[in-house]
Amino acid sequence: MLPIIQQCTLVITIFIQTILVTAAKDAKPNIIFILADDLGFNDVGFHGSNEIPTPNIDALAYSGVILNRYTMPSSGAASRSALMTGKYPIHTGMQHGNLYANETRGLSLNEKLMPEYFKDLGYATRMVGKWHLGHYRKEYTPTFRGFDSHLGFWTEYQDYFDHTSIQGKQWGHDMRRNMDIAYDLHGQYTTDIFTKEAVKIIHKHKQTKPLFLYVAHAAVHSGNPYNPLPALDEDVALFDSIENIYRRKYAAMVKKLDDSVGEIVNALKKKNLLAKSIIVFSTDNGGSIYIEDAKNKPHFNVASNWPLRGGKRSLFEGGVRGVGFIWSPFLSKRQRISTKPFDMTDWLPTLYHAAGGNITELRKDIDGIDSWNTLSEDKPTNRTEILHNIDDIDGTAALTVGDYKIVMGPDEPESISHWHSPADSNKEYKLTDITNSTVGKILSSMNMASLPKKIIELRNDAQLRRICPNITTTENNKCQLRKAPCLFNIKNDPCEFENLANKNLEIYVQLKRQLDEYKGSIVPPSNLDGDPRTNPQNHGHVWTYFDDIEFRNGNENIPLGKSASRNNNVMGKSAFGDNFTKKSDRMKKLHDHGWYSGAITKNTIQDKNRFPKNLKRQKITAIPEFPNDLSKDSDIHHHYFVFV
Repeated sequence: MLPIIQQCTLVITIFIQTILVTAAKDAKPNIIFILADDLGFNDVGFHGSNEIPTPNIDALAYSGVILNRYTMPSSGAASRSALMTGKYPIHTGMQHGNLYANETRGLSLNEKLMPEYFKDLGYATRMVGKWHLGHYRKEYTPTFRGFDSHLGFWTEYQDYFDHTSIQGKQWGHDMRRNMDIAYDLHGQYTTDIFTKEAVKIIHKHKQTKPLFLYVAHAAVHSGNPYNPLPALDEDVALFDSIENIYRRKYAAMVKKLDDSVGEIVNALKKKNLLAKSIIVFSTDNGGSIYIEDAKNKPHFNVASNWPLRGGKRSLFEGGVRGVGFIWSPFLSKRQRISTKPFDMTDWLPTLYHAAGGNITELRKDIDGIDSWNTLSEDKPTNRTEILHNIDDIDGTAALTVGDYKIVMGPDEPESISHWHSPADSNKEYKLTDITNSTVGKILSSMNMASLPKKIIELRNDAQLRRICPNITTTENNKCQLRKAPCLFNIKNDPCEFENLANKNLEIYVQLKRQLDEYKGSIVPPSNLDGDPRTNPQNHGHVWTYFDDIEFRNGNENIPLGKSASRNNNVMGKSAFGDNFTKKSDRMKKLHDHGWYSGAITKNTIQDKNRFPKNLKRQKITAIPEFPNDLSKDSDIHHHYFVFV
């Protein structure tokens, strides 16, 4: 019999341990969602590519659950709307074309978004990166849609160094810190900016609340036409073995993305958050494919979706099947490949469940399926069909039911609807690169790293090229959309070589009927013609919430809000306390207030000797001056102003 004091001590100890175990069980996980932009299916090592090393991404994927039948809308705004709402784009009006910066629209304010749901569960909600869901009024921007903070840009794409975006013939700055214009970040590489901000958020996070961090990279989306594939020279130099210069630059952009994943995971580990986190890595759509005649146009890119057919903006698998995986200590069965269907719309209910939310609290009209038990325990999925899209304007549509997929529409350009073989690479896939990566070392310290034998097994299983049949195309099995819709068995033929419409007529008719049923629930596309009020030239050369602008002093329009009242580096009334409208007046005012101006080449910004010696370079801000011919590369990109 223990003495009474020891008995009391034992009881208290057991009681405390019970509380701690219960608290740990009930604690909500931190959720880190990393979204790549236009990343090709064949541009990660774990899908079989030897050309571009992605050791951090691979290490995390091998330790988690690789989603090998993961689908999403085939373009960015549609995909982001599906992620944020859990709805197919046809149910939010986002199914057609693109969302352009000069449109007076955005994702409907009637929709409740993912960060709002997580906020209801007590989460701190942070966003870093690309928004692309509307900004013509401030109510459409991230900090008004559920995020506590946002550092990033609102439009579709930007130059990774000067942070401007060209939309048609309009050009303006697009980098925000919440509602402030982040001129101070000029010259810093976009991927690095977002990585540093994510690490900073993690470092400063107070663990009284769980963290929902959405990191939506610009990488590897192309930039402005004058520099479509922005990459750092030192990174490009690492890929001299790649003959194609564009592909070499693209590889450098992918490397930066992989480095970012490593730094984010490292920050979580240092903050003791990693063991309590769920990490999702995903692309927003299939990779954007090389188009020879588009070198000086937006969206020019050189991703590889091999062996899948097509790419971004196509409803073939190369456009709608993407890179994705989930990692967490909370997954019961890790280090495996999931071949069960999973859609972008499923993340909202799935992560809401994982966060301890009651799925019945979600809106009843969402299309997403709660698949947490499928991901965690490898249980059967409730998802039996996926609507890829219906676009009545373009006349395109695609639906997968079970193992079969129907694709409808006019013939798409070969550039986005055919197969594009990967560039030859003699590089070896080194397992030591995985184990020695930042993520590999961290997982090893947690006893969660995959062993070399398991890595080889998973990598082999994740390669779709081993599944695709060797089929000779004939007139009877060739897919010719201009003549009739096509039918494929996606399980046996994910490369969509063989059109089965003539061979499986009954299934073809059934899927066509189901597509017609979806048409009864379509919300009309919300696309609008561009509004001339959007022109950044009217707003201090900044893409802004132009519908909330107060027009002052003729055609000089200054955005209201925090940017005007707090940022001392913006042109206009907020900077100098008075109005000036003409370019010459602005120049004079800038000089009077200690700014140095000059047409400076892209290299000069790194050369302190090119500035007057009495100037101290504290802040660099891009003031809008741009070559008249935007289609030509020019060594002179901007006028730079240095505040002293």
